Amino acid sequence: MSEVKQDTSDSSEFEITQESIDKLSSAYRQIHGQISKVIVGQDDVIEQLLIALFSRGHCLLEGVPGLAKTLMISTLAQTLSMSFSRIQFTPDLMPADITGTDVLQENRETGEREFRFIPGPLFHNVVLADEINRTPP
Repeated sequence: MSEVKQDTSDSSEFEITQESIDKLSSAYRQIHGQISKVIVGQDDVIEQLLIALFSRGHCLLEGVPGLAKTLMISTLAQTLSMSFSRIQFTPDLMPADITGTDVLQENRETGEREFRFIPGPLFHNVVLADEINRTPP
């Protein structure tokens, strides 16, 4: 295959070569194989999930309870050695529950108090937002 140059949205250029296509194909097969060891019978969903991953997009998984949606995402994160978090959306969910919060801590030796930021689940590589239909607008 000949080289194709393509502009991205930020005006930088990159080259698509046969080598890069082969690497992507190999990565796809390896990741798909690892996830398929845990998630059985969901090959189409795994394929679409990996397409979203490789295109740097987001993914909306819808389905009845028991289809292993959460397990699929946590397995993907584990396969890629990434951190995973799950946010359970509820009507009383506060922004700080997602982003994190400042906590006042006292140094026992000096008695000095200071705020320390405790990061929320949004600060992980892979975030599963569960039951987003339950949160208020």
